[in-house]
Amino acid sequence: MLIEIGLLMMLITGAGMCTSDAALAGLCTTNTGSQVVLEGTQTTGGGPAPAPAPEPERVRPGHYTPPAHVEPWSKPWEVEKMDRCIKFRDWDRDCFRRSIRETAPEESTDDAPAIPVATVTDVAEFTPAGVSVTAEPQNVAVVGLPANLIAAAAVQTVSGSLFGLPVSVRFSPAAYDYVFGDGEVATVAAPGKSWADLGQAQFTPTPTSHIYKTRGTFPARVDVRYTAEVDFGTGWYTVDGEVTSPGAPQPIRVLEASTALVAHTCTQRPAAPGC
Repeated sequence: MLIEIGLLMMLITGAGMCTSDAALAGLCTTNTGSQVVLEGTQTTGGGPAPAPAPEPERVRPGHYTPPAHVEPWSKPWEVEKMDRCIKFRDWDRDCFRRSIRETAPEESTDDAPAIPVATVTDVAEFTPAGVSVTAEPQNVAVVGLPANLIAAAAVQTVSGSLFGLPVSVRFSPAAYDYVFGDGEVATVAAPGKSWADLGQAQFTPTPTSHIYKTRGTFPARVDVRYTAEVDFGTGWYTVDGEVTSPGAPQPIRVLEASTALVAHTCTQRPAAPGC
């Protein structure tokens, strides 16, 4: 290493010791002799001085890709991201989103209690009681003429316990199966109505009427089919399938009628034969 040293030291003695040659060289000082003054320069070889470190590259939000071996948003990576947020103002938007993530409440990992799934078989014990059927007129029918049968059901809610939990079961009528007692069955979606409610004359056909072909007494009934919904306290859900509530039998007396020519009606002569 090449070292060039220009050194001026002295004057340890007093001011009177400065020679004329030293004075011409500008080497005399006001040193009183109690001071030591060192002045000089030093040059060190070995190559040029290293260049200053470059400024870190400013990276725009959304263009910073983590190394392949680091999972994005892992804990160490989040620390580095926050450091960049502080260092680079370009990351203001990302810093804001980062702060939201840190302050947002963590989602609960606790599993919610399972809600039992009820089947038609499970809710069958809650099925409403059967309905009664009525035939017009006065549960009497005439062979060969329509007899109008009437039955109706409403939405019903039953409470109880299922799977050891309190439950409510709601039944809605979906269909009516009319069993006429003579081997004939008819299914309708709506409840039956009287001739008066329908605005019809007696012995005229209705959606729930039936014509008996022989005389006798027939046990007619109406079975109601229900759809069910269940609520365990968390809201209603529909149960697949239907449950059927059998109706109570109602005897229908079927008579034969014959016609005859008469001079007066029963209204005109109530005491006439056959009136």
